[in-house]
Amino acid sequence: MLSSQEINQNPRLLPNNVTLGYTVYENTFDPRLTYDAWLDLVPSAQETIPNYQCGRQNHLLAVVEGSESEISIDISMLLSPYKVPQLHPFLRHYQFQNTSVGGKDLGENGDLEASLDIVNMIIFQNGSILSVKVGRLERQASGEIKLTIDQDAIVWPPWYKQMLPDSRCTQSCLPGHLKVTLEGKPICCYDCSPCGDGTISTQHDADRCTKCPEDQHPNLDHTQCIPKDITFLSFEETLGVIFIVLALFLSIVTLLILGIFIKYIDTPIVKANNRDLTYILLISLLLSFLSSLLFIGQPRRVTCLLRQTAFSTIFTVAVSSVLAKTITVVVAFMATKPGNRMRKWLGKSVAKSIVISCSTVQTGLCLTWLGISPPFPEFDLHSRHGQIIWQCNEGSVAMFYGALGYMGFLAAVSFMVAFLARKLPGAFNEAKLITFSMLVFCSIWMSFVPTYLSTKGKYMVAVQIFSILASSAGLLGCIFIPKCYIIVVRPGLNIRDHLIMKSQSIK
Repeated sequence: MLSSQEINQNPRLLPNNVTLGYTVYENTFDPRLTYDAWLDLVPSAQETIPNYQCGRQNHLLAVVEGSESEISIDISMLLSPYKVPQLHPFLRHYQFQNTSVGGKDLGENGDLEASLDIVNMIIFQNGSILSVKVGRLERQASGEIKLTIDQDAIVWPPWYKQMLPDSRCTQSCLPGHLKVTLEGKPICCYDCSPCGDGTISTQHDADRCTKCPEDQHPNLDHTQCIPKDITFLSFEETLGVIFIVLALFLSIVTLLILGIFIKYIDTPIVKANNRDLTYILLISLLLSFLSSLLFIGQPRRVTCLLRQTAFSTIFTVAVSSVLAKTITVVVAFMATKPGNRMRKWLGKSVAKSIVISCSTVQTGLCLTWLGISPPFPEFDLHSRHGQIIWQCNEGSVAMFYGALGYMGFLAAVSFMVAFLARKLPGAFNEAKLITFSMLVFCSIWMSFVPTYLSTKGKYMVAVQIFSILASSAGLLGCIFIPKCYIIVVRPGLNIRDHLIMKSQSIK
């Protein structure tokens, strides 16, 4: 009504003798009353014109209504045959009052040239009205119009039970998703795409996803970053307990075998197989079992420095002892032939020299490794999703595989020598046992390399522990269990006369 008065009072807006009038209808949000008002409005409208009594006029220019959505749709359908416009050209250059600024004009084409406040009119039960600012319509410097709405500030009437209106052509993107603009579509039409690996979004209709810190990862909904789990092979978990029990059990078995060989130190079987090399091999196997415990637990600087170098050195002593025993068997058989010069190599010094020289080479490799690029503890943040792997970085990969390669070389030489000597007389049949033990040893470590490279984290450590325990147990079982069986269960076979008779029968 105020707008009508301003238009009528401004001679620039309407021609002479033309006055803008209005008629107010109350529908009380009742569709039936709305239809009654429409019937009265269109065919024969009795208009109330301020300060004039002009009788019936029938020049309907526009209809302004504020009904709920269903009634609005019905009104639009009823008015469409009459071509009633909602905006008229005479509103160009219209000046209106804004609550925050002075008078403003519409542009040449009725475009907005002012910044407007959007007000929510709250009507209380006692009839009082409160105006609450819920948004703003602003023209930017670029010419674009920015609409800002505070949805939380809007107070809907108690009778409004429908879903709130939505000015979108798509559903809002939930947190954990981002908007993807559709080519050739309006800006309000877009797809929702889930955030990628390592990213989250916490707002509706996010334009982009935010990357989580390196020590965190997204939850399943990609709505927040949560800390990654730190993993390592601990003493408390089932796999760690199994390895501890196996290592301790095999260590006890090794001690029992060592005790048997010490108790029966003067028997022919113990003497015939070089007692010193036997003790060195048993002690190195015992230390090999115990060295596997260095791989369990939190990786520390000391354990990272010791576990690979200690394992490599101890295992080299064990394998070189087996090589020395194999060479001793071959030399002993060849020395039995009359006039053979191999008798001078039958002393214990040759066997000990083999062990010391082979072990010294490996010790030099390990010291070089520690001096050039020593192992150290580190956190691997990227290998496994949602986990931080606490592990030992081997420092120099070349030195690590160099140490393994050297052990493999000694094992291969021991296997070939023992295999060639497997048909020696029965009194010196330890070569057969060594052949089978080295076959088991080489098979385990040949399968270790591809398995080790294909695993990560604590399972990589578990593969190496298993290889250490299995190969050491193979040497212990294949070489010493048959001898212990004869010494303890069949003592009648552990006499000098029986060994001589067996050797002569083979010849």
